[in-house]
Amino acid sequence: MAIIVVGGSSKGVGKTTLVCGLIAALDSLRWTAVKITTDAHEGLPPVCEEKSAGPETDTARYLAAGAERAFLLTVPPQCDLGEALNEFWPLIGRAANLIFESNRVAGHVSADVCLLVQGDPCADESKPSFFRAAKFADALVAQGDDDLMVADAMKWEGPPRGPIFNLKQLDRISEEMKSWLKQRPGLTL
Repeated sequence: MAIIVVGGSSKGVGKTTLVCGLIAALDSLRWTAVKITTDAHEGLPPVCEEKSAGPETDTARYLAAGAERAFLLTVPPQCDLGEALNEFWPLIGRAANLIFESNRVAGHVSADVCLLVQGDPCADESKPSFFRAAKFADALVAQGDDDLMVADAMKWEGPPRGPIFNLKQLDRISEEMKSWLKQRPGLTL
C-alpha cells in the first residue's frame, strides 16, 4: 500500500489540482483519493463515497483524473481524526493505495510522501495546520512560471531536508518531480 499526503498553506492554493495531477501521473497505482475536511456538507454523511466523475466537487475531480475510488471525510475540528480514520479503514481495506488531501492527516498516517502546496507567502495567511504538517513534509510544491526542482531547499527548522518543486501547472507533474517520486521508498511504480 502506498500513501501520499497533500496539504497546503491555505484554502484555494491548489491542493485538489495537485492531487488530480498526481493521480493522473501515477495512474498505475489505481488510487483511492480522500479529501478530509472540517466543513460540514449538508445532507452528506461523515464518510461519503463519490460515484460520479466530473468538475462539480473535489472528489468528482479525483475520479475524473483517474482515481479508482474517491471519498469525502467530514471531521469537525473538535472531533478526533484518528477515530474517524479507524471507522474509514474497513470501507477501503488496508491494501488500497491512498492519496489524502489534508494537513491534519499528516500525523495520523505513515505516508510514503508528504507534499505541501505553498501559496504566495506574502499574500496568504497560512493555516496553523500547515505548520503542524510541515514537520512531516518531504517536499514543497508551488506554482511557478516554469517547471523547476530546487534540491534540498525546503527548510522549516534545522538543515534543509527536501526539494522545492515549482510547477507551471499543478495538474501536470513535471518529469523531475515524477522521477523524484519514483525514487521514494513505498511508491512502487
